[in-house]
Amino acid sequence: MQKWAKPFILIGMFITAYLLILAWQKDYGHLAADTVATPVAQTAQPASVDIPSTSAVTTAISAANSDVPPVVSITPAVPTVVAPTAATSQGLITVQNDIYRLQIDPKGGDVVRAELLNHLHADSKQPFVLLEQGAGRVYTAQSGLVGADGPDAAATGRPLYKSTQATYTLAAGQQTLDIPLTFDAPNGVQIVKNFHITQGKYPVVVSYKIINRGTAPWHGQMFGQVKRDNSVDPSKANQGMMGMATFMGGAWGTPDKLYNKLKFDEFQKEALNTSVKGGWVAVLQHYFVTAWVPDASSSVVLSSRVSGNDNFIGFTAPLMTVVPGTEQNVSATLYVGPKVQENLKPLASGLEQTVDYGWLWPIAQVLFIGLEYIHGFLGNWGWSIILLTILVKMILFPLSAKSYRSMPKMKVIAPEMQRLKEEHGEDRMRFSQEMMALYKKEGVNPLSGCLPILLQMPIFMSLYFVFMESVELRNAPWIGWITDLSSMDHWFVLPLIMGATMYFQQMLNPQPADPLQAKMMRLMPVVFTVFMLWFPSGLVLYWIVNNLLTIVQQKYVNRQIERSYQANATS
Repeated sequence: MQKWAKPFILIGMFITAYLLILAWQKDYGHLAADTVATPVAQTAQPASVDIPSTSAVTTAISAANSDVPPVVSITPAVPTVVAPTAATSQGLITVQNDIYRLQIDPKGGDVVRAELLNHLHADSKQPFVLLEQGAGRVYTAQSGLVGADGPDAAATGRPLYKSTQATYTLAAGQQTLDIPLTFDAPNGVQIVKNFHITQGKYPVVVSYKIINRGTAPWHGQMFGQVKRDNSVDPSKANQGMMGMATFMGGAWGTPDKLYNKLKFDEFQKEALNTSVKGGWVAVLQHYFVTAWVPDASSSVVLSSRVSGNDNFIGFTAPLMTVVPGTEQNVSATLYVGPKVQENLKPLASGLEQTVDYGWLWPIAQVLFIGLEYIHGFLGNWGWSIILLTILVKMILFPLSAKSYRSMPKMKVIAPEMQRLKEEHGEDRMRFSQEMMALYKKEGVNPLSGCLPILLQMPIFMSLYFVFMESVELRNAPWIGWITDLSSMDHWFVLPLIMGATMYFQQMLNPQPADPLQAKMMRLMPVVFTVFMLWFPSGLVLYWIVNNLLTIVQQKYVNRQIERSYQANATS
């Protein structure tokens, strides 16, 4: 039984790894057959389609804010049909700092396009477009004021804001910039919707100032939501033939459970509708996130819904009353950008978990922190992976050393094992007893050769999640043909090298006496090579370096053991 242990563990590790990838695919993948609809041009729809219903706000919020009239007593007006206009004729307002370029539709004041200037498309070298609104894809960040007097729920449709200029750009040396949009309601209320941007930072503070110059109290509430259709994740095409797609869908956080997620095709049957104090909502895709973070001190309703081909996830703030002659402010933070933990963590608890490392998160997080720290010195992610591999190997060496010493001993005692087999071949019981006695005498553990593999598998899988989820490694080059360590090696050079190193490593170990077992062992490098063809090249690089270090360590220990046996034989 013991002689079969190592092949079975190797095969088990292979199957386990493959099943983990399939589970990841099932949990995070965005299957075209289920969720991708053929993009169509946007047709005229009622303005109410994009506006959340205030009836979703529970009376619990009204009770918690006793100065605010109950929501049930405020009946929002029914909006009329308003047809959206093509982006080229809308007179979009352009806002830019050093890391992104936004376009705001004055009709409602929604962010309808976002270009990330520091994250380029690998092929065109153009800025990555995260948000856009067109015939091919609808993905926007919307906000407004609803309620009895909210202009976004008015019969005339969403408000048309005015701006003093069409383009706003942060000048060199300028740290912040405000983009005020104004709307004058017929009841004497002026609404100023302001976008506050900062140099070098992705969060945008979206605020409303309601100035009541009329004669009647103004009642309303803010909402913020992300709207996305079912078009495919733009990054899916670069995720390999095995379809190892990452999660695309909605996510939210509450004080009780910091991170939750929901695929688009579950928005209808498992709709989100919960009242919390603080929290956040977001739409995730590979490497990037669009999130709304309301005021943490306010009780809000987080909700999701589906309308036609569009999915919505957002929040609705408490009701406000602005009496004549006064003004009030309400705000929320919009994040449109890469899933960088250090950027997301300060905004809301749990938002950094949108960088989803799965159930191996503790190990993956430590590995990423170490990798990022090394990169700070070396400046190249490929060399950082190599140095990280060396450090991991050094840390695990004390645990693996016994295995390295045991394997050459197995090779040295192989002739004695063969003699025992010939002597007691017919008596299996006696042969097993003599074999175990020999193992004990020589201090050999036949299963110890499996230990390095068992130690490496959690690290291997953790690094897989790191390479798939960490935007820092997106389009990260190493040398020559390796221009993106987060994607597969399209020339298959690294997987072939990995297979060769794995085969050479096996040759250093004693070969099984059983022919079938020996054949299985020789087949394993081929199987793993095929399996690695579609893995991120950074992960294959890690495995190559790990194999090379194992070969060096094993050869060194082998020489020591052989010299020790030779010395004992001559003495």
